[in-house]
Parts: sequence; C-alpha cells; structure tokens
Amino acid sequence: MVEMDVERTEWIIEDLRVNGIGQPMGADGDSIAFSWKLSGGRRGISQAGYRILVSAERQEAGRLQGEIWDSGYKEGHPLFVPYEGMPLGGQRRYWWKAIVRDDEGGLTESESVRFDTGLFPEQWKAMWIWKPGDVRTNDFAYFRKTFRADREIGLAKLFVSAHHVLELFVNGRRVTGYGSPAPTNPEETKYYLAYDVTELLRTGDNCLAAIVHYLGGDGQNYVNGYPGLLLQGHIEYADRTSTSVVTDESWDCLAVIPHRAGTPYQQNRRITAVEAYDARLADERWTRSEYEGRCTKAVPALQNGECRWPMKWQAVPEGNVDEIIVPVPKDVQEIGCQVFDAGKIVSGWPRLTVKGFAGATVRMRYSEDLDERGYVKHNVCNETSEHYYDEYTMTGAEIEIWEPSLSFKAFRYVEVTGFQELLGEGGVQIVSAHTALPRTGDFRSSSELLNDLYEACVQTQKNNALGQLVDCPHREQAQYLADSDLQAELLLNQFDSAAIVEKVLADFTDGQLADGTFPFVYPSNFEHHDFHIRIPEWDLHFPTLLHKLYRHTGDTRLLQRFYGPARRMALHYTGLADAGTGLVPRSRIKKPRHWHISDHPYPEIDHSGEYLTVQNMKLAHDLNLMAEMADAMGDGAEAALMDSHSRALKGAILTHLYDAGNRRFRDCYGSENSHQGTNAVALHYGFVPPEHKEQALETVAAQGLQTKTLLSLDLLHVLFRQGKAEEGYQLLTKTDFPGWGYMIRQGSRTIWEGFRDIESHCHAWNAYPAKMMVEYLAGIQLAETGWRRIRIKPFVPENLDRAEGSVTTPRGKVKVRWEKGAGGAELKLNVEIPVGSAASVWIPSHHPGALTVSESGMPVWTRGACVPDGQRASANEASVSRRSSAAGIDSVEAVQGAVVIHVRPGRYVFESRHA
Repeated sequence: MVEMDVERTEWIIEDLRVNGIGQPMGADGDSIAFSWKLSGGRRGISQAGYRILVSAERQEAGRLQGEIWDSGYKEGHPLFVPYEGMPLGGQRRYWWKAIVRDDEGGLTESESVRFDTGLFPEQWKAMWIWKPGDVRTNDFAYFRKTFRADREIGLAKLFVSAHHVLELFVNGRRVTGYGSPAPTNPEETKYYLAYDVTELLRTGDNCLAAIVHYLGGDGQNYVNGYPGLLLQGHIEYADRTSTSVVTDESWDCLAVIPHRAGTPYQQNRRITAVEAYDARLADERWTRSEYEGRCTKAVPALQNGECRWPMKWQAVPEGNVDEIIVPVPKDVQEIGCQVFDAGKIVSGWPRLTVKGFAGATVRMRYSEDLDERGYVKHNVCNETSEHYYDEYTMTGAEIEIWEPSLSFKAFRYVEVTGFQELLGEGGVQIVSAHTALPRTGDFRSSSELLNDLYEACVQTQKNNALGQLVDCPHREQAQYLADSDLQAELLLNQFDSAAIVEKVLADFTDGQLADGTFPFVYPSNFEHHDFHIRIPEWDLHFPTLLHKLYRHTGDTRLLQRFYGPARRMALHYTGLADAGTGLVPRSRIKKPRHWHISDHPYPEIDHSGEYLTVQNMKLAHDLNLMAEMADAMGDGAEAALMDSHSRALKGAILTHLYDAGNRRFRDCYGSENSHQGTNAVALHYGFVPPEHKEQALETVAAQGLQTKTLLSLDLLHVLFRQGKAEEGYQLLTKTDFPGWGYMIRQGSRTIWEGFRDIESHCHAWNAYPAKMMVEYLAGIQLAETGWRRIRIKPFVPENLDRAEGSVTTPRGKVKVRWEKGAGGAELKLNVEIPVGSAASVWIPSHHPGALTVSESGMPVWTRGACVPDGQRASANEASVSRRSSAAGIDSVEAVQGAVVIHVRPGRYVFESRHA
C-alpha cells in the first residue's frame, strides 16, 4: 500500500466502535465490524472514502500501517465496515484507526483505539466450581484464590462468569458491576464478563475473591441451571512471558459466610430473595491475600466436572449506580420503626450507615406505596408479599455500612425496623441502579407538564433495564416481547441501547419452541406450571422489534441472525390459517395455557369470535415487514413469498372482518363491536381501503383515548402521522383520566402499567410518550434505514411556545430547536444534521404562498418561491421545487401544510414569517 500524507480537514472522527461498542473487551473474532462518527466541518461535507488499519500495537498519529489488516482506500460512507483480514486470535488486544477522505479530497486520521477479542471456546481451561455440600435454592458461596506475580505486570485480563449473580474483587477492590452476568438460558448462551485488571494487580501476592448468589427456585425471569463460578485470568508480564490463573479445586471456599442461604423469595414469582446478612460472621480481609480464616476447598460444579455451557462475552453493559438519593423521613417516625420516601420509584437498594448495636437486626422493607396508617405495605405492587425486605445483623461497630446489592429491588418507600435509635440524615440512602445505558437524547419545551412527563418516562425506562428489558422492576422483572417492542420506541431514540434490544431477540431465539412460537417471557423456567404460558399476539412482536432495531442501526447482520427465527414463527401462524376464510383462528390449546391479548391492561376489545382482528392484522403486518427485510438481504424469492402471504391474509381480513357499510373493522369474526384500538391498528398498518380512510380517521380521532397501553402507541402514531396531530397532542397533554398527564398531575414521577391507579406504577412499556415528543413535537423522524435520510417535521401547537430535542443516530447527533416569535406569526428553527445524513426540513404553514423563509439571515423562500441566488424572488413565481445555491441547501418546495427544505449535513438557523 502506497503511503499518503494525511491533510487534516476541519472535521473530527469520533465514537469509534467495534460491533457497536466502544473498546470492547470480548469482541467476537468471527464477526467484527468497525464504525465511527464524524463531526464538525463545513456544511454539506460528506465522506467520500475511508481506510481501516488494524495493528497489534498502538499506532502513533501519522503512522499509517496495519500489519494485521489494511483495508486500502474504499469509496463511500457505509455504517459498518466488516473486518476482512487474517483470522484474529482469541483473548488478544488489537488497535485500529480510520482514515477518512472528504468530498474535496481532504484526509482526516482518527486516534488509535483498542479492541479485545474474547476467549474462544477451545481456550477455556477453567473449571466450573461450587462449594462442597448439597445445592440449595437461594444459596451463596464465597470463593478466593491467592497467587504470586514474581515480576512486573504488563497486561492482565480476567474472564469470569457465574450462575446466577457474582461480585468479583481483586485485592479488595470490586471490579464487577451489578446484576452480573445478565440472565440467559445457559444451555444455549452463557454470558461471561471481561476486565482489564492490570492496574489492580501488583508484584508479589495477589488475591481474587468472588461472592456468587444462586437463585435456583424455578423463578420467572431466569433459568435454573446449576450453581457455579468460572474464572480464567491471563497475565502477560513486561518481559513478554505469561501465566494464567483458573478456577479449579485449588480454590478456597469460606467455611462461614455472613449471607444466610435458603431465605424466602419475595413472592410466588421467585425472582428476588431476601438478602439476610449477619455482619458478625464477616471478615473484611477475606478479599485480600492476608486473610487467614477457615476455608474448605472448592469442588466441581457437577460431579463429572465436564459440562461446558456455550460461553459468550456480554455486550450488554453491567448495572451501575445512577443516583444516590437522600430520602425524606415520613411522619411515621418512632424508635424501632421509621419510614423514608425516595420521592419516586427507583430500582436499586437502600444503603444503611449507622452506629452499630451488637446483635441487633435491622430490617428494610420495600414498597411503592403506603397503607392507610402511613406504613409500608406488605406487597409487591398488587400482589401480597410478606418477604419484600432485606435484613442486616450488626456487629456493634462505631460505624456500620451495608447495602443489599446482590439483587435489584424497586420501591419508593423504605420502612426500617429494628434499629434502636432514630436515624439521622444520611442514615438511609437510596441507591438508584440499573443497566448502564447512556442517555443520548433529550427533550425540553415551554410546557412543564411535557417536561415532567418526559422525565417520568425516562426514569421508568431506566428502572426497567436490569440486565434485560423487564416489564416492571419489582413484581415480575420479566422480559416480554410486547413490552420490549414498545420500550424500543424510547430506548433506541434516547439511549445507547442497541445491545440490550438485540439481547431480547437473542434470548427469545434461544427460547424458541419447536413449533416456532415463543414462551410468554424469556429467559424463564418455562416448563414450570406457573410460567407455562404462551401469548400468540406477543409472538408477533418479534419481527416488529427486529425491524425497529434494523431500521435504527442499519446493520444487516441483525437480519442474517434473526430473520430465521422470525420466519419460523410467522410461518407457524400462516400454517394455521383456515382453509375457508384464510384467517388464523384463535388458539384453543389448554397446555401450555394460551392467552389472547389484543390490548392491555383491562382491554375492551371483543374476543368472542373464532378469528381475532388485531391478531390477524398484526400477522399480516409482520409478513409485510418480513418481505421488506428479505429484500434488504437480497433474497427476492423470500421477499415475494412473504409478500404473497401478507396479501392473502390482508384480503381475508378485508373480506371477513371489515364492515364496509360502517367504514370500520369488527373486533373479531361475527362481532358487532368495533373498538377504537382495532381501527387504530388498521389505520396504522394500512388496512383501511383508501376511499374510506378519511372517514375512519375522523372516527378514531373523535373517540378520545379508549385504547389501553398496548394500542395507544398505534393510536398516537396514527394521529400524528395521518393529519390529526392536534388530536394526538391533546392526548399527550390531557390531565384528566385516562391519560399520561393524569399520572403526572397525581404526583407520579414514573409511568403506570395502565391508566388506572392500580397495580404497577413503574411500567416501561407505557413510557413511549417521551419518544412521541421527540419524534412529533421536536419533529426528529427517521426517514430511511440507518438514518441515511431524516425528516425534521415539528408539530407546533398553538399553546406551546418552544420545544427542542435530540437523537443520537449511528451517523451522529440530530438536534432541533424551535421557538415562536411575534405573537406566533414567526418561527425560528435551529437544525443540526450529522455527516452521512440528508434531511428534509418542514417549515409548517397553512399558506406557503404567503411565507418567507430565511436561513442565517439569507432568504431561501419568499412568498411562494425558492430564492436560488439569495435574491428576492417575484411574488408570482410558481410554488414548485427549485434548487438553491445557499450552502448545504439542495432545494426548496411547497407541499400541503409546509415548505420543505432539503439540506445536507450541517447546522442551520431558519426563520419563517407570514406576510
């Protein structure tokens, strides 16, 4: 490769990622793809080409050599560049950089950043170990290993896993996050974590220590498996020699531990157990090499010690602490019983900091609400529970600090009993913790109601990312397909969340049943009677979730991985179609139990007929999406097959479920009921005949909010996208029952399961209004897969003076801010479009012919015409699309209700005024 000097342009290359992750510690060596973002630069700048260099050592600036791989200069601006070099080694560290050429020939070089490959299957030498004795449910084991490093350490990495949850320490320092590893079905995929611990090890004696908590109670949100710890460490010395440390029978197990095994679970779902900790049995030195307490030796986790689960590095971030809250004491305050209010529902746990009383046991009970006396209820949401608490037995030390962090709880109130004094300020703190998903977008407006609603949605979503996407963080903590699909609206738009959304698809792929359907939640102990349930409508969210993730990321590898499971599910249901009607009948199978859910909670849609309209419409829509995704993979025959299935089912739906005389869809076959939700789905997915669409839309828009959580998402999309934005805005902002604003006006800082003030008050599937605000009020809309094209189309309601929002796309951040002026006749619109995207900016106007638009003070549209040269155009010019010579602006045109300005990357300041 001929070397070329890099002439730096004014832009920078940033956010370099491998497989969508910055500097991963365990990338899959068989599937590596590079990506980056570009920022700065002149308006309209574009990436014309690129070059990727991969090396074994960090490359200094200006050094353009890639001995592992040099892609050579390639044309274009792909979102992902697949690695095509020599096979990569396992448990290796590599360095890479990108050189980007702009459309004028200027070159920019990125910094050199690392990525590490994980352990390949054949490289695992460690043994799964457990403590001696019988295995118990809700059990704990404390492991430790000392070893000596006899020279200077150059690089040290640990690869570790456990079933179910572990805390890992190196020389007394905790290195793991919380809730690690994330739950999976270990028979199909078992996650491990990887850490660079070079700075924590020292020349001389070192100690590795771990606490492992095994649940094993046939619970709803995990798979039992068998208990154990697996660890493999690789140490490379400065002189290039190396050694390793692995779990085996030489590891020690503490003979006496402070955690009590076999404590009760919170309730019948058996997902959170009481953490009972006796500090008198603890020795804080156990995580360090100088510990000399009594130990036994570890044993193989299975008798033969040969079981090998398929290990995969966990790409989903671990749990971390998001916020420390000092709660407010409630009126119920007496020695021996005190109640504290966090002010909002959070996931996490309390932290106790007190003067100890030897042998006294402090109990901390949780709930999201209080009883009529002001004490914490003995419940988990709407389910009675006597065991939603943790307890700590004190040593009597001057200061004792403890937090039950081996599981996530969710609560607003904590009731502390058993302490012999009134707790002062800071005696109880609330640790808000969840999966570390960076928040990458925002929304603000002149409406405090909307601002509060947005923050409540965000808090709710954070509470429900707990290693997997859960429906609620307390009662179930379970991963549902429908819930995850609705959560993806907000997650993909406002969080760096692709990895955890992909995990949903991977988990359900691992749990897919022989007939192509899925368990109703997963991972789960599905065969247990309590959880042996299927929901056909929930299965249909697998393709829609896959489509959302693909559309957002533009990563076709997702389709290659998950199209097959989606196909098996879809063809299972098409294969059930009745020969006479062509419709898919409702399930009559009793084992496992089948639930049909068209809307939820407390649905009003009629399910009395043999064929359910929402189920059939969702399946037909899935098939249509499958055709689109097959086409994206280049499989024309498969796309045609799915399209034919979709068309056939749509025809059957129109024939047998559509009431043409009344311009509405029946809820089910033979029913005279026609719910707003049923017709919202029909409008959203394009089932309403074009000649009837206007009347159907008027009817749905006039019905207010009759839908429940599930179908209110469809309703909002329909209203905002199909010309009824004012009605959609009114639903978002209404403060009477039912509605999201009603929750906020009741003082809630999280979003409820449904609109009624019962059951869960922290349900993330109902948090999509935050995304609606960004998408429709700020107006940031995805127009082409991977955000290659963006639509900036804000809705500017009469009673809102300003709004702003942002979305971080795979190409960079999109920002929009609009503000009214001069009594509403003027509008200022600031827009930022990232490199690699193009956008259409919609300036709202009922009279484009009377509108004047300028950009940074220069006119681009005057009284119905584009201004091509920065000059004022004639008033009688036609309102047609014209090119503009303004930097970054390609053309301007008038459409119904707006002037549309087509722009390239850059920052723009538009000001519009009606004559």
